[in-house]
Amino acid sequence: MRTKVAIIGAGPAGLLLGQLLKQYGIDNFILERQSPDYVLGRIRAGLLEEGTVALLDQVGAGARAHAEGLVHEGIELAFAGRRHRIDMKAATGKTVMIYGQTEVTLDLMNARKAAGLTTVYEAKDVQPHDFDGGHPRVTWVKDGVTHTLDCDFIAGCDGFHGVSRASVPASAIEEFERVYPFGWLGILSETPPVSHELIYSNHARGFALCTMRSMKRSRYYVQCSLDDHVDQWPDDRFWDELKRRLDQEAADSLVTGPSIEKSIAPLRSFVAEPMRFGKLFLCGDAAHIVPPTGAKGLNLAASDAHYLSVALREFYEEKSSAGIDAYSAKALARVWKAVRFSWWMTSMLHKFPDTGTIGARIQLAELDYVTQSQAAMTSLSENYVGLPF
Repeated sequence: MRTKVAIIGAGPAGLLLGQLLKQYGIDNFILERQSPDYVLGRIRAGLLEEGTVALLDQVGAGARAHAEGLVHEGIELAFAGRRHRIDMKAATGKTVMIYGQTEVTLDLMNARKAAGLTTVYEAKDVQPHDFDGGHPRVTWVKDGVTHTLDCDFIAGCDGFHGVSRASVPASAIEEFERVYPFGWLGILSETPPVSHELIYSNHARGFALCTMRSMKRSRYYVQCSLDDHVDQWPDDRFWDELKRRLDQEAADSLVTGPSIEKSIAPLRSFVAEPMRFGKLFLCGDAAHIVPPTGAKGLNLAASDAHYLSVALREFYEEKSSAGIDAYSAKALARVWKAVRFSWWMTSMLHKFPDTGTIGARIQLAELDYVTQSQAAMTSLSENYVGLPF
């Protein structure tokens, strides 16, 4: 078998890249080690920048997002018992859309299927080979049979724990990482959201976030210890703790109900440099992870797919390697700005065990400044709605 671009991973990064390449007339083949149901069962991000929505529109996978997604013009920052609204549209002219990553993945899966493109699910022992030489290829095992796919390029879109980055010699890659000393306990419930916009809450007991997937389904988070386990958090305990961390109006109007999903996610900042190794390119979580506080993970995967697809189109159409040579630097410039913003949001809103009372006071001063200064509100808004591709 042969294709132009072998894509490892059928998450949003790999699926969007595949659809963009299809638009540019570039053959591609996706390998995914999990089943479609497993991929769709992963509860992940739910906030899309305008640039990400535009890419979904470009590949014909944006119709349901426009029909069902919730467009938000601002967010609320809660601290010292009060909420303060940041009007992002007034500051930037842009909005964001609430639409779950699971739904994005499903839409891209359906678009790929409609286009008749090949995806092999439950591909075991996927391995990239000779990406630093002249004959790159990918092997995998399916139903006990080993298969080989020859290709021009390999796109590693297989996430933080995937084989793509792990296949790069340690001497060729530099990794930057910060692991935060807490996690997010999140629940999904069939309840109306407490607010029509997101509430980010800084509280002495720890951070809380109120968000949603629809006007009938809510997603809530509270900062928790890395030692916690979901079994220690029955629903009643979660709702009680969330109420303690919200302003009184939000706590009084919160509608509670049984959780339909509950999980704890650790927080980390991670970047691998470069994002190109010969004919292997890293894309999305395979190259970088950000804390969810800034809602950047899925949107960075989308911008990576955009940069890489444009670079490959230039290679095939114009016989120029300038785009693929510049891919890593271009993608990383946007990645690091998102890493900085996500770190800043995380640092401003969470309770840190090692900063004490002075750290808490500095956070409140920062929040007060951000909500009173037009320049600060504009800066937050520009980053939150997404920097230009």
